[in-house]
Amino acid sequence: MPILRRVRTAATALVLGALLADGSQGASNADLAPSTPHQDFVAPAAGSYRLPPIQRSPNGRVVDIDGRTYGLARYTRERITLLSFMYTYCVDPVGCPLAYATLTQLRERLLRRPDMARQVRLVSLSFDPSHDDAASMRMYAGALADPKSPVRWHFLTTRSVADLKPMLDDLGQDVSVELDTQGRPTRVLNHMLKLFLIDRDGRVREIYTTAFLMPEVMFNDIETLLLETPRAP
Repeated sequence: MPILRRVRTAATALVLGALLADGSQGASNADLAPSTPHQDFVAPAAGSYRLPPIQRSPNGRVVDIDGRTYGLARYTRERITLLSFMYTYCVDPVGCPLAYATLTQLRERLLRRPDMARQVRLVSLSFDPSHDDAASMRMYAGALADPKSPVRWHFLTTRSVADLKPMLDDLGQDVSVELDTQGRPTRVLNHMLKLFLIDRDGRVREIYTTAFLMPEVMFNDIETLLLETPRAP
């Protein structure tokens, strides 16, 4: 059985406060979605391994696409959760568009398993509250945010960098603002792509980075967590 990834990094200094408040939208998320990494091994069967807890997921104030403020814990309890950080105008092919492509493929797999679908949620939380307000996140989400979908996909932002930063720090999610040749902040955010797999009790159980965004592996990890406790009726 392949070694399961365990990735934890120290939080780096966050300079999101230097972001400009204006800027234009890039291409749509669908236009940017790349292929996920090639999987040249057979993923271990669900339930044949364990995913030990890594840490507690943080809480903090987040804003949904209707502009309502909730605690992040609302989106990291009761269901198995895949949480990722992104920003709507990201064009890095191994950044946010790759996470989007991966989550879209995983969502399709889950929809083919109704017994699993309603026990899982996807959460995309913006790095850039100065640009990605509730309206921008709603436009980015499109039909994927349909509340009637068996697999709920929540697109969230925050009111401010001050609200966002503690959550990034707690999860060790690094991000920095790229500077131009004259040392001025641009609208490019450099960050290591990470997806956090969180169990029903709000514990991070796996952290996927760019090389390991394989829907089959992630699907089996989700099913492994669901097998730990009785399924919801």
